[in-house]
Amino acid sequence: MRELEHWVGGKSVAGTSGRVGPVYNPARGVQTATVPLASVDEVDAAVDAAADAAAEWASGSLSARAAVLFRFRDLVAGAAPDLAAAVTAEHGKVLSDAAGEVARGLDNIEFACGIPHLLKGSHSTEVSGGVDVHTVLEPLGVVAGITPFNFPVMVPLWMMANAIACGNAFVLKPSEKDPSPSLLLAELAKEAGLPDGVLNIVHGDAVAVDALLEHPGVAAVSFVGSTPIARHVYETGARHGKRVQALGGAKNHMVVLPDADVGAAADAAISAGYGSAGERCMAVSVVVAVGGVGDLLVDAIAARVPSVVVGPGSDPESQMGPLVTAEHRARVRAYVDGAEAEGARLVVDGRGEWSEGFFLGCTLLDGVEPGMRVYDDEIFGPVLGVVRVDTYEEAVSLVNANPYGNGSAIFTRDGGAARRFQHEVMAGMVGVNVAIPVPVGFYSFGGWKSSLFGDSAMYGPEGIRFYTRPKVVTSRWPDPSTSEIDLGFPRTR
Repeated sequence: MRELEHWVGGKSVAGTSGRVGPVYNPARGVQTATVPLASVDEVDAAVDAAADAAAEWASGSLSARAAVLFRFRDLVAGAAPDLAAAVTAEHGKVLSDAAGEVARGLDNIEFACGIPHLLKGSHSTEVSGGVDVHTVLEPLGVVAGITPFNFPVMVPLWMMANAIACGNAFVLKPSEKDPSPSLLLAELAKEAGLPDGVLNIVHGDAVAVDALLEHPGVAAVSFVGSTPIARHVYETGARHGKRVQALGGAKNHMVVLPDADVGAAADAAISAGYGSAGERCMAVSVVVAVGGVGDLLVDAIAARVPSVVVGPGSDPESQMGPLVTAEHRARVRAYVDGAEAEGARLVVDGRGEWSEGFFLGCTLLDGVEPGMRVYDDEIFGPVLGVVRVDTYEEAVSLVNANPYGNGSAIFTRDGGAARRFQHEVMAGMVGVNVAIPVPVGFYSFGGWKSSLFGDSAMYGPEGIRFYTRPKVVTSRWPDPSTSEIDLGFPRTR
């Protein structure tokens, strides 16, 4: 039984609160470690360490910061197998999926390596007689990230790469369900030459979260998680004067038009609906079948489900692993248990008996409608619902009426319909024949409606904007002999 520790001031620090949480191997269903749950005092110590390091880090040259990030990128790439294995051991996703997560995290480090260019401001000369104006982008100081269990490498790198590159010190509160990958990232950052205190990790639960949200030394908070918690994070952080970006839940719809390639659409639905056991904020959980394509599509998806290999993530043959905890599996299963009573048709039943681990098989529901719990709620598991509508217009209205607006996709051969969809759909990320339209690292990630609280998306250019504040400098170097008193408002002409 491993006893994990916090990471503060460049070293491991044992927890002192006396409270710990369990860490499981989801494929075996056994506890493998304990993680300390930080007290308010422990959070204060991490913020203090970050504050001590922030000023010196911010005053260093951009080239020095970039050099650390380049080394960090190479070390993360070299440790990719270890990081993936750590994700699989505590989250449960299959190794190939975990490796993909690490690769997408690397994309964000690579973007941040361009920080000397990304922090270039603007300059205008002679805006008035002898007057110049320029802007500079300055770091905020100490910023914090609160990250979810489903991407314990990628999402922390969404935040920390840009935050640190911009000259901030960073305090990370990772999920207590799978905390080990973040500790490995911290060790790699130290090896890359990141000064002690610039990156700190405190494990914990709601006590640690609220301590960060209320701490006067934290200037900004980034969050990814469920909508109720995202709303709490945004409201609490804003009330305490912080800049906040809080990504919430999702109910991503994949619209399939009658002219779509049914086989390709079915493949995409399987991949996007059941990948990582549905524990993705960009997972497709609703397929909207338009017109006469419904029967063909449901049959095609159902025919493919038996070929999905469900098993331990460490097994190279496995395509889908377990859910992260027994409690989460019970929650997901409860939706399947009640689906038929709500009026849905159970086409493929993923409930079954497993000798060990937190497994649940792929489930397919047809005849799903708004008002059913399986439609209205974010299930966050391997449960795919099919909604049938008659027209394209009904499909778009359905998507737009949903309170979530994270991602949406359309499958069609009609370029005009696809172009119309990308303009009319109310979602922050849109895929055209792409079921999981997660932007690459040099764009930004963020939804609409109840999928995002705050006015800033995450990583990419929006990440640079979030972790800096602009300062506009107006300068004039007059000849002392021409100086005079003028109480009028400054004019440019």
